[in-house]
Amino acid sequence: MSQNEKKYLTTASGAPVGDNQNSITAGHRGPTLIQDVHLLEKLAHFNRERIPERVVHAKGAGAHGYFEVTNDVSKYTKADFLSEVGKKTPMFIRFSTVAGELGSADTVRDPRGFAVKFYTEEGNYDLVGNNTPVFFIRDAIKFPDFIHTQKRNPKTHRKDVNAIWDFWSLSPESLHQITILHSDRGIPATLRHMNGYGSHTFKWTNANGESVFVKYHFKTDQGTKNLDADLADKLAGENADYHLEDLYNSIEDGNFPTWTLKVQIMPEEDAKNYRLDPFDVTKVWPHEDYPLVEVGRMVLDRNPENYFAEVEQAAFSPGHFVPGIEASPDKMLQGRLFAYSDAHRYRVGANHELLPINRPKVEANNYQRDGYMRTDSNGGGSVNYEPNSFQGPKETPENKTTPFEVSGFADSVSYDSEDHFSQPGALFRDVMSEDERTRLIKNFADHMRDVERDDIKLRQIGLFYKVDPELGTRIAEELGLSVPETAK
Repeated sequence: MSQNEKKYLTTASGAPVGDNQNSITAGHRGPTLIQDVHLLEKLAHFNRERIPERVVHAKGAGAHGYFEVTNDVSKYTKADFLSEVGKKTPMFIRFSTVAGELGSADTVRDPRGFAVKFYTEEGNYDLVGNNTPVFFIRDAIKFPDFIHTQKRNPKTHRKDVNAIWDFWSLSPESLHQITILHSDRGIPATLRHMNGYGSHTFKWTNANGESVFVKYHFKTDQGTKNLDADLADKLAGENADYHLEDLYNSIEDGNFPTWTLKVQIMPEEDAKNYRLDPFDVTKVWPHEDYPLVEVGRMVLDRNPENYFAEVEQAAFSPGHFVPGIEASPDKMLQGRLFAYSDAHRYRVGANHELLPINRPKVEANNYQRDGYMRTDSNGGGSVNYEPNSFQGPKETPENKTTPFEVSGFADSVSYDSEDHFSQPGALFRDVMSEDERTRLIKNFADHMRDVERDDIKLRQIGLFYKVDPELGTRIAEELGLSVPETAK
């Protein structure tokens, strides 16, 4: 094939792919349809590309603790662990870096995973988020491609700044997240001094079947602190496990870190006509529209006894819900509902839920049998199918998810809004101080400096100019370039 001859994207079986940017959803807002075999193939193959460490979030630190309700939110959700003030629920948290391998340094510029497992009386509830309220992309079909740019080049086996900025400059939806990432918040001082977010929109339903949409915010009670980039580089060379060490020593010394959980609450009717798509994970809900409501307090008070058994084998899934908490049509979330548990089945095994760190505190009753590393009685001689007339476990109709209306054609479609500039622009102009803006511009320029192709740099500068002319102009000057006329 000649260099100029066009190659067509196909599935693994050779079928041509018609749309590799948008998953198939029921209408513009979804949810995502399981008939999108290209999406499922991409996610399933991606989950199996690395062994044995996690594909992303490979290096982490964990701790045990409890969550205590401090405000009555029962009018919004029937979730039992949130049912009354003072109720305590044991939990486990895993913090992590995203792009690096298991032995990578803690103090790199990278989002941090913030995954919480609540061992409730109705089963495990996992909230699998990050230390940022938004994400780089908003459709799960793009996730494998995005992470490939963050990992190692298949030819050189080195991190590839060209791939990173080529992808970002072709994906303007990433602007909000990369602005946060290259700000002071991109390198937290410790795991104790950063906030955590559910990032996605979720649905809460109360005992009367009434629903609202929510976003989770874990606010650190230690105060937010970040690292200077030069100090972070120095620590990366001197103590690659700086964050792990700090968290462990803090808890061991009885200095238990805490976070206050707050939520934003949007009435279900508001979601239909709100000025922003409430299910777009690259956007935040302005607090003046939906102020924070306190829910409770998370306390970390016990270190793991064995890192591998607890931190490394901990398996979190956004699909682990309890009655009263459900998914929203967020397309990125919809893909994660499948991908995370599928990754655990591959990495840890089909029976990973039987491991002590993942096992619910209540009895699990189902018809799943056999598989590698089955560590219990495997159901004994009980019936292994349903329906049956042998007193096997039966469903509870009152715990069905609440219905919601969908409309439109089943098609590969993008979100309605292509405004990727307003929110990072407001962050740059209205939230950051002049010193913070100067450091942001330097961080962007330093990261882009080694990109080999000027057309990639100019494409990204054009996007920055649309965020704010000052941002684009100053980054261009740092790189010795001019803002493209097409961006002005």
